[in-house]
Amino acid sequence: MAKQVSEKLVGYRVYKDGKDFLGTADVTLPSLEYLTETVKGAGIAGEVDSPTIGLFGSMTITLNWRTIEESAIRLAAPQAHAVDFWGSQQVFVQSTGAYDTVAVKLSVRAVPKKFDLGKFEQGAATDSSSEFEVIYLKLTHGEKVLLELDKYNYICVIDGVDYLAKVRAQLGY
Repeated sequence: MAKQVSEKLVGYRVYKDGKDFLGTADVTLPSLEYLTETVKGAGIAGEVDSPTIGLFGSMTITLNWRTIEESAIRLAAPQAHAVDFWGSQQVFVQSTGAYDTVAVKLSVRAVPKKFDLGKFEQGAATDSSSEFEVIYLKLTHGEKVLLELDKYNYICVIDGVDYLAKVRAQLGY
């Protein structure tokens, strides 16, 4: 494969349940932070914040809306929502000097935490937002699954390696 330099997101769309288009202004994607425990004592020169294999802290995603949208209100229902973010990412192919695009997709299942109606100002956007707790996440780049996390099913796949497979087996899953 030719060496490519990823440059930017050309565009994106958001869908609920794989079909209902959501007209967001922008999206703040989750930050992934391992659960850690400080390890110290004999045989350790100081302290180490040791990550727990496959376990992550709270992951939130925020959808920002230009105006108050019916679809945003529906997402406030207290249940898990399946939301897909489809993007087209621009790359520069060094060997040919040409631009190309690569599909990027983030699929989440998330439950609502907060809905901010925004503000009313004449002739301006309301700047409403919805914040969700992510319980499942799958990131695909081109045809390759880069990351899949499922908190309720003990799944943590990073670059094709399932780091919780052995844990699931040991727990009798």
